[in-house]
Amino acid sequence: MDAMTLTLYLVATFLGGFTSGLTGFAAGLVVSGIWLHIITPVQTAVLIASYGLVNQGYGIWKVRHALQWRRILPFVAGGAVGVPLGAQLVTYLNPMHIRFGVGVLLIAYSTYNLARPSFRPIKSTRMLDGMVGVFNGLLGGLTGLGGVISTIWVQLGGGAKDAQRAIFQPVLFLTMTMTTVTFAASGHLLHVSILRLFLLGLPVLLLGLWTGVRLYGKLDDAAFRKVILGLLLLSGLSLIVPFH
Repeated sequence: MDAMTLTLYLVATFLGGFTSGLTGFAAGLVVSGIWLHIITPVQTAVLIASYGLVNQGYGIWKVRHALQWRRILPFVAGGAVGVPLGAQLVTYLNPMHIRFGVGVLLIAYSTYNLARPSFRPIKSTRMLDGMVGVFNGLLGGLTGLGGVISTIWVQLGGGAKDAQRAIFQPVLFLTMTMTTVTFAASGHLLHVSILRLFLLGLPVLLLGLWTGVRLYGKLDDAAFRKVILGLLLLSGLSLIVPFH
């Protein structure tokens, strides 16, 4: 890895930690927009999952008083089915297809949230939560983004911000735990190149996480939200535009 590539990797890692510290989610979406240009899809998936354990572990501690385990468990049960399936597929799919798919996801996610269309809150059931958990786990095993689908689903259900975080952050943490264990069992996590990248980026990730937490609540929420969503949109566009 040359100096420019290492710099891009570390900048993306810092932004991921910063985003997680400030918003509680979307770190994987932020880093994937850069990482998928400079490291492999397998490395990206493993690092998003393993760094996610650090990010979400802190998030759970912050909302521990409001945890709703009866709502959380169906997502986790579904994830236990989806994660191994995704981990099996990651070594067979075309990297360009994965890049394009993640790019479309980034664009759709950011555009939707920037527009903020007015929807009636969706009333979920345990069965629906479990089905969402399967797809959430599948995406986690495939890309490391084991929380995007469940987070959007919880947001569609409405409710107070803290109550939502008390659901989607434990789901993120547990799904990423399953993903990391699955990668470890398959031998991906123990690859020396991934361990080296993890150790190189960990101090920068922690710095970003600390900075995001320090700024949480001190900046204008609406303005910062637009900055983050704009960054996600640009990352998504960068993935679907041919890169040479």
